[in-house]
Amino acid sequence: MNTSSTEKIRAISEERIAETPLEFKRYLYGRIDWDSRLICLKGPRGVGKTTMMLQRAKETLGPEKALYVSLDNIWADPRQIYSLAESHLGHGGTHLLLDEVHKMENWQGLAKSLNDDLKRLSVVYSGSSLLKLERRGADLSRRQSDYFLPGLSFREYLAFEGVADEPPMPLGTILRDHAAAARAMRAKFPVLKHFDDYCASGYYPFYKDEPRQYQRRLVQVVNQVLDVDYAEIDEVEVSTIRKARRMLDILASSVPQTPNMTALYRELGTDRKQGLKMLYALERAGLLSLLSSARKATLKNLPTPDKIYCDNTNEMAALVPTPDPGTGRETFFLNQLRSAGHEVACPPRGDFLVDGKYVFEIGGAGKSFAQIADVPDSFVASDGIEVGTGNKIPLWLFGFLY
Repeated sequence: MNTSSTEKIRAISEERIAETPLEFKRYLYGRIDWDSRLICLKGPRGVGKTTMMLQRAKETLGPEKALYVSLDNIWADPRQIYSLAESHLGHGGTHLLLDEVHKMENWQGLAKSLNDDLKRLSVVYSGSSLLKLERRGADLSRRQSDYFLPGLSFREYLAFEGVADEPPMPLGTILRDHAAAARAMRAKFPVLKHFDDYCASGYYPFYKDEPRQYQRRLVQVVNQVLDVDYAEIDEVEVSTIRKARRMLDILASSVPQTPNMTALYRELGTDRKQGLKMLYALERAGLLSLLSSARKATLKNLPTPDKIYCDNTNEMAALVPTPDPGTGRETFFLNQLRSAGHEVACPPRGDFLVDGKYVFEIGGAGKSFAQIADVPDSFVASDGIEVGTGNKIPLWLFGFLY
């Protein structure tokens, strides 16, 4: 790489680091072991991975030590980036921040080479194509630390909006002390108003950029996942992309009930094997969330899910003209629990089985325990209430898990 190109990259890096705000940090920021020599930040598009890397550079490293490079450029290839890393190290640099690595061919080999050859250099890289990042050609599992960043929790949304800055609450604390916690927060701000706003347009931090264009941008993100990310996996044909798009449209309108899969495959002009493959690809891409009574699925044994959801309520609102309130409640609960690292499955009775122990029924303000009567460790997560009693917990409070 010539000197002028290197200097231009350094200038862009310094500018990006300098203009990065530090007032709000995602919850994951404080959980990352930044001392690791190779860190991978994964997550959907627009959740704040780039900002988090730049915040680290600005807060603790400075532009002399950290070099930020976006690989979303036509000039980027592994040899050029390797040369740039050597130059940065030779000029006293210690950290290389690589953004959007999935844009580069053989980024896995580059990460391995940088880690193996340049022992005094720490590398943090991020990518938004979950489908591409899961396909690692080089063996990086023993070398790197992996972190996944989901969209904003309801708790983070409140902090981002400047409404309230509350600490996360573990699930056990919510189940045990929900009434006291809810009363304390109700006294500080109008909980239900902000919760409704969050469910409609608060999951992705870029909602603040152009609020009126937020849903349009979300649809663009979905299209990019299908047209670009999915298209480059397993050499997917255009006809398959069309089928996947149609599948997403149908499922977004019918979730969480399991549709007649045989009829769905017939309408898409595909068979069960290909249909399930598309279904699980949409889940890995962060567009759907599949719920099954089975603990885990394998590529050789893909079970038909018991329920199918959009990944989050904002995506659901962007894809469906009039989202069903009941579906939205369940989508919120499932998204927040899984994003916080809890295992969620489909129980024999009730809506969700969490961590193999707790059974939850999701509903509105008048939801009763009728469907889970006599079920041990059972709870109702109820929408439309500010404070709960006993085992009836406000739905919004599960947005404080992370």
